[in-house]
Amino acid sequence: MDLIPKALQLLLDKDMIGFAGLWAEDGVMEFPFAPPGYPTRLEGRAAIEDYLRDYPKMLDIQSFPKQVVHQSVDPDVAVVEFDAEGVVVPTGKPYRFSYIAVITVRNGEIISYRDYWNPLYVQELAG
Repeated sequence: MDLIPKALQLLLDKDMIGFAGLWAEDGVMEFPFAPPGYPTRLEGRAAIEDYLRDYPKMLDIQSFPKQVVHQSVDPDVAVVEFDAEGVVVPTGKPYRFSYIAVITVRNGEIISYRDYWNPLYVQELAG
């Protein structure tokens, strides 16, 4: 899935508009493990862009030392494992987090992105 390296590079470049632009106009981003107070589902590219807009003010992602793409039997679906390293901007603390996402692409655009991140770690970072 050629979209994955492009997506990770856009995150390194802190280009949230470009990153959100990878979604189809009606694409969806879901967070099945989101804790209370966090969205569980974003519908549409505009909602995803709005959600991601301030991401670089919270996290300064500097590298993705682990990147593994597992192609499913459906050529439009991949499971992606990646680690992000950087700095928590408000505190200056180091950041290292492992992600697993299930991504569905149609016509070169993301139509579904299910992000299985650890809400306990995010709550710890938020204080």
